[in-house]
Amino acid sequence: MKVKFIGGAGTVTGSKTLIESNGVRILIDCGQFQGIKPLRELNWEPLPILPSTIDFVLLTHGHLDHCGWLPRLVDQGFKGKIYCTSPTKEITKLILLDSAKIQEEEASTANKGKFSKHEIAQPLYTVAQAEKVFPHFRVIKTNEALPLDAEITAVYSNAGHILGACTIELQLENKILVFSGDIGRDNDVLMYPPTKPKRGDYIFLESTYGDRLHPDTDVKAELEMYINNTVAKGGTIIIPSFAVERAQTVMYLLWQLKEEGRIPNIPYIIDTPMGISVLDIFENNRKWHKLPEHEYIAMCKMFSMITDYQETIATIFDKQPKVVIAASGMITGGRVLSYLERYIGLPETTVIIIGFQAEGTRGRKLLEGAKEIKIHGKYYPVLANILEIESLSAHGDQRDLLNWLSALENKPIKVFLVHGENIPLDELRIKINERYHFDCKIPLMGQEFEL
Repeated sequence: MKVKFIGGAGTVTGSKTLIESNGVRILIDCGQFQGIKPLRELNWEPLPILPSTIDFVLLTHGHLDHCGWLPRLVDQGFKGKIYCTSPTKEITKLILLDSAKIQEEEASTANKGKFSKHEIAQPLYTVAQAEKVFPHFRVIKTNEALPLDAEITAVYSNAGHILGACTIELQLENKILVFSGDIGRDNDVLMYPPTKPKRGDYIFLESTYGDRLHPDTDVKAELEMYINNTVAKGGTIIIPSFAVERAQTVMYLLWQLKEEGRIPNIPYIIDTPMGISVLDIFENNRKWHKLPEHEYIAMCKMFSMITDYQETIATIFDKQPKVVIAASGMITGGRVLSYLERYIGLPETTVIIIGFQAEGTRGRKLLEGAKEIKIHGKYYPVLANILEIESLSAHGDQRDLLNWLSALENKPIKVFLVHGENIPLDELRIKINERYHFDCKIPLMGQEFEL
């Protein structure tokens, strides 16, 4: 049995882990690389194996960095089945269509504006290519054994994080392999705590926040202060948000603040068509989250939901103070760019960063104090107030990750640390070794191991 790390190793994006056993090839996640250019360029490279030789893809969840390369995989010859939970299937379809649409639009804009370095800018994949992924989906139930082969079984269990997100346990060759996926927080606003694994010979653990603890702050008090201070200056609050789960969490917290009379009666806007579509998935998958139906309905009524881009333009040029939640969460694309083109250069604007920002993304650059950012080939001065609320992250922190390992009844042969940058990976390795004395390995991109 072999494992090959072809994504999500030494970085938090592009998650792809290949397992090969007795001629069967299983790909755990098929994510898109994001962030710095050398990583983004990997999206254009072929896999080190032929996609046609992969039998199954097992998706942990529907974020772009875990599912966003599926259209390329199918386009290059994959003919197998893609297993996932029902919410993950619906979210992945939205994510892929949105990603393809944005890429088509950005390629078109680059060609019209002649600011691409390529003679003709091409999208990584088209909407038509994204749609060809859908017939490959197969929906599974959690906590039930899924036979992939005569001697290979998979079991999915709740990972928290977002709707439908799961940890995957593979049983093969008398060994148990556990793939954490992205681990949610033990005290998330909307999601239930992740299920801890009981056994595992080889553990593949995400390490996004392996070097930090989320501050124990009052998130609602932070939002209240930032909004009121900005409105007092006549400014607009822009919250770049991941369309899945983070947008809904922020909506819920803002609704609570409004109900409590702690924030003003101004327009509250959600401008992410995908985020609005995800609300329907929330409505249809109540067992996956803690949001009561009556609060969900009241929350939705508070927000102006924008899907048409002409409404976006009208909102952008509306000078009154407002709160806008818009995708994408790392400011790599999407409608939030249109808002920032207008507002990033105004000192009365507040931009609130609420999720992990990968190296090289605009969000990361803003947090690091960039004086200007590049949008659609043009540089804009950063005069807005850039703030961060770390406690709104959907990823478990170091304490949560260590706690996730606490129910293991056996000592794993090895723990592979993935989905993290170098410092968080090494810090988590040290902590796991100190607490549990597990043998940890930090694989490099492209490395292969015999298990």
